[in-house]
Amino acid sequence: MEERVAVLGAGTMGRGIAQVCATFGLSTALHDISQEVLSSAMATIEAGVVKGIERGKIPADASATVRGSLRPVSTLEEAIDGATMVIEAAPEVLELKQEIFRRVSEGVSEDCILGSNTSSLPITEIASAVPGPDRVIGLHFFNPVPAMKLVEIVRGEETSKGVLSRSLKLCERIKKESIVVRDSPGFATSRLGVAIGLEAIRMLESGVATVEDIDRAMELGYRHPMGPLRLTDLVGLDVRLAIAEHLHREIGEQFRPPELLKQMVAQGTIGKKSGEGFYRWEPCFEGVPSSSVNPPWRCRPSDQASGRLEGRSPRLAYLRGSSPMLHAPEAPSRVRCLPPRPPPKP
Repeated sequence: MEERVAVLGAGTMGRGIAQVCATFGLSTALHDISQEVLSSAMATIEAGVVKGIERGKIPADASATVRGSLRPVSTLEEAIDGATMVIEAAPEVLELKQEIFRRVSEGVSEDCILGSNTSSLPITEIASAVPGPDRVIGLHFFNPVPAMKLVEIVRGEETSKGVLSRSLKLCERIKKESIVVRDSPGFATSRLGVAIGLEAIRMLESGVATVEDIDRAMELGYRHPMGPLRLTDLVGLDVRLAIAEHLHREIGEQFRPPELLKQMVAQGTIGKKSGEGFYRWEPCFEGVPSSSVNPPWRCRPSDQASGRLEGRSPRLAYLRGSSPMLHAPEAPSRVRCLPPRPPPKP
């Protein structure tokens, strides 16, 4: 049976999941409560597909395939009509995800899979809010979805074997590698990734090394493709903080969020999607047509993150919002990092 997919939430993750499903010909509905976000998502998806074709990552006819398979939908009822698999990509709030699935369960068939893209919330608790909790499963994709091979499949306490089997087949269908983990705090990937990321922030906070040198330590010493601070910028400091707070409650002190992380989120410097985090992300328009959806971006170490190391109060060069953005548009993935500016003279 070919799955008919409905993706709920057109933010960074939702639009990526929808793009991948549609690229491989699956009938896909993408829904968001904001028409502006939905329109932005469709433009980003179109540009992403073109880029994938140019780089030889996807077939030359992928644009036509996506146009024929993907449809933006403004109402939940229309999005889930006829769906055999619903994947929610809403913010990491347990009550929100439970409410979404409660509403979805009223409009889909009993054998429709309810998949959550949560990176840390307990699948069993999400499932407890809906009739038929055996059809709820975790489908944790990674950002950027078109480029990242892994899907972490999280099996809740009541998830059925049939739902697991269909989820594994979906991953094969869209050319993703999958791992299956038991429903536990942070699963496997978030627990490991957050542990490294939080320790990197603590090191920065205590003056062990600069942003750039902490990242280079992991890139050159351990062959990580990206350092933990730059990765946190891409994931979003707000997302990292939410996961850390959850793991701190569930596991213990090793996941207590550093004060620097909490401060930066409170001030709105939440990474690439806000324009600044541990790095400053700036659109670089030289030689780029003004009509381009995805201009190249560049990044450089942020004053906000490096201020403590230079003996200055952290300050913001600019902000694009005073609070974390739940529906921030996805920034382009092609970046280049400029060398850090020299520290001020004493």
